[in-house]
Amino acid sequence: MLQVCLNGARSPREHFHLPVRPEELAKAAADSIAAGATDIHLHPKAPDGTDSLDPHLVAAALRAVRAAAPGIPVGITTGAWTAPGPAERVRAIRAWTVLPDHASVNWHEPGADEVAAALLERGVGVEAGIHSGTDADQLFLRSPHRSRVLRVLAEVTDRTARGAANTAEALLERLRPVRTPLLLHGEAAGAWPVLTLAARRGLATRIGLEDTLLLPNGQVAADNAELVTAATEILATEAL
Repeated sequence: MLQVCLNGARSPREHFHLPVRPEELAKAAADSIAAGATDIHLHPKAPDGTDSLDPHLVAAALRAVRAAAPGIPVGITTGAWTAPGPAERVRAIRAWTVLPDHASVNWHEPGADEVAAALLERGVGVEAGIHSGTDADQLFLRSPHRSRVLRVLAEVTDRTARGAANTAEALLERLRPVRTPLLLHGEAAGAWPVLTLAARRGLATRIGLEDTLLLPNGQVAADNAELVTAATEILATEAL
């Protein structure tokens, strides 16, 4: 599986094609699926570019993306920065009028179990975000929801090209007790080395403007679809 992460917690000032509005997310999603992505992750945003779990903004983003990429699973973030606290995130989830197929929950953040429970109650798949350099793996292994999540996102926070793959290997070792499918990905300069490692390991992975603005050759990507195209080439090469 190759997931495209369309925007992340970035500001539109960081990239000229960072999708924010529903119509922008829709085009980015359609172009990325045409380029080879098979799953979508996005951050619903307010008009000023800040991430939000507001039911109206979530519904508008999901409707637009699903119309542009029918039949493709669409997920969103529930990161701690999207609301003042865990209780507010839970209330927002319970107020959603349009549901995503899945949503990521960062297990090192306060309230992860409560947020995951609210998602599961509504039939939304949970992506358990396990960040390197945190105790999220241990918290997740003690969670009552550990056997109910859709997948584990093994998220490598080492942003260096030289160190990210080693950090990823260490994170995968810590996650050996996990029986849930894994999606491995990196960020910044570590995005491409980690994606290559995921391809070699036969793991699901992701790419998009959330994780990196640069192509493997160091040039700024034109958009998400160009990043996906580069990723599919790496995946095809490593599969040989």
